[in-house]
Amino acid sequence: MAEARASTSRLSTGVSGLDEVLRGGVLPGRTYLVRGGPGTGKTMLGLHFLTTGARLGERTLFITVEEPTEQIRRDAGVLGFDLSGVRFVDLTPGSEVFTRPPYDLFNPAEVEREPIAQRIVREIDAIRPDRVFLEAMTQFRYLAPDPFQYHKQVLSLLRFLEEHGATVLLTSEGSDITSDEHLQFLSDGVLHLESTPAARSLTVIKFRGSDYEAGPHSLRLTDRGMELYPRLVPERHARPFMLETLGFGIAGLDEQLHGGIERGTVTVITGPAGVGKTTLGLSFAKEAAARGERSCVYLVEEGVETLLARSEALGIPAREMIARGTLSAVNVEPLRYSPDELAHVVRREVESNAARVVMIDSVAGYHMSIVGDDLTRHLHALCAYLRNMGVTVILISETEHFTGDFAATDVGISQMADNLVFLRYVERKGRLERAVGVLKKRVTAFESGLRELVIEPGGLRVGATITDLRGILTSHPEHARGRAA
Repeated sequence: MAEARASTSRLSTGVSGLDEVLRGGVLPGRTYLVRGGPGTGKTMLGLHFLTTGARLGERTLFITVEEPTEQIRRDAGVLGFDLSGVRFVDLTPGSEVFTRPPYDLFNPAEVEREPIAQRIVREIDAIRPDRVFLEAMTQFRYLAPDPFQYHKQVLSLLRFLEEHGATVLLTSEGSDITSDEHLQFLSDGVLHLESTPAARSLTVIKFRGSDYEAGPHSLRLTDRGMELYPRLVPERHARPFMLETLGFGIAGLDEQLHGGIERGTVTVITGPAGVGKTTLGLSFAKEAAARGERSCVYLVEEGVETLLARSEALGIPAREMIARGTLSAVNVEPLRYSPDELAHVVRREVESNAARVVMIDSVAGYHMSIVGDDLTRHLHALCAYLRNMGVTVILISETEHFTGDFAATDVGISQMADNLVFLRYVERKGRLERAVGVLKKRVTAFESGLRELVIEPGGLRVGATITDLRGILTSHPEHARGRAA
C-alpha cells in the first residue's frame, strides 16, 4: 500500500476533461468520493472509470448497493459502455426480503452486515481488482448501529481495499438528512457533481497529493457518456509566435491601420446593423486564407448559409475556403453552450486544427445565447487565451443606434480590445453613406481621419479621408464651411 500511495503516476478517469482538471488523472491506490444528488452523473463517471481500466487490461469491480446489476448493464449498453471486462458484486435486496419474517431478537443491521462483508472480502480476495467502483456508500450507514460504528466500518473497508492495491471510486448522495462528512474526511479526493435547471458542473473539493484546476467546471451528460469542459485558465496556455502585421486586403483601411493589425491581438469591429462589420471581418479571413491559414467564425445571430451567400455576393469565396479547410463557420445555437463548453470548442480548433484567426459574431449575441453568469469575464478569459496562443481575434460588436452621438460599444468590451475599428452611418448630401475610423491601436500608430466606406459587388472599398464634414461623431455633423450637413 505504501508503494502505491507514493506513486506519482496517474490513472485516467476515462473523461478527458476531468483528467485535465486532475493534472492527468487520479493517483493509484487511493480513494475518491464522488458526491451529488440523483441524476448528476455519479454512476456514469464510475462506468467511465471502470471501462477505461478494463480496456487497459486492469481488473475492475463494480459493487452496487442500490441498483441491480442487470439494470446497470442495460443502461450502460444504451450509452455504449462495454462492461464485458467488469466484475459485479450485487448487494441490492431481492424480492424475498419483503416476505422475510421480521427480526425479533437481533437488530437487522447485525444480521445483514456480516454476510455483506463476507461477500465483499471474498470477491476482493478472488480477483484482486485494480479499480473498484462502490455505489452508493451512504447506504452502508444503515448496517451500522450508530455513527461511530459506521465511521469505523467504512475506514476498515477502505483500508482493506487499499491494502489490496485497489484505486477506489465511491459515491454518496450527501444531504442535510444523510450527511457524508465521514466519507469526505476519509477520502483522498472529493468530486462534487451539481445539476441545476440551467447547467451541470463538477467541482474538485479535495485532492490529496496533487494540485488541480479549481472549479466549477461545466459538464454535459450525452448519449456517449460524460463530457467535461475545464474552466479556461489563460495563463496555463501559451506558445511562441511572431508579432507581425496582417492586413485586411483593403488598401484604404490598411493605410488607416498603418499596415493592418498585429498577430495575437484582439480587434473589436463596432457599428450599427448592416454597416459592414461582418464583411470586414470576413475580408480579414480571406487574407488569412491566402496565406494558407485557417480562420474560425462563430455565428451567434446569423445562419451559416446566409453568411455564405452574402459572402459570395461580395467577392469572398467562403464556400471554397471551407472546402480547402481555411475557413470554419459554426452556428452557436442559443442557450446550447456554457462559456466553458464554447471555450473547449474554440480550443479544439486552435490546438488540434491550427486555427490562427477566430471571429465571434457578435458580442451581444454571445451575451444573449451563452448560458452562465458574468459572461464578460468569460469572454475576457477566452480572448486572453487566444492572445497567448498567437491567435488573432476579431469581435463583432453591434451598437444600437444608427445615428446620434458616438458610442464605441454597447456592451462595455472596449477595454479588452488592442484595436478598435468603428463603422458609422453618415448623412451626406441627402444620402446615407458609411464611414470607417480607427479609435484605438496599441502596437503602432494609426491614421486619425475618417474615410469613406463603400460596399459594392466586389467587396468593401475604403476611399479618401472625409474632409467636407465635421462633427461626424455627434448627432449634428456639419459641412466644413459651417452649414448643416
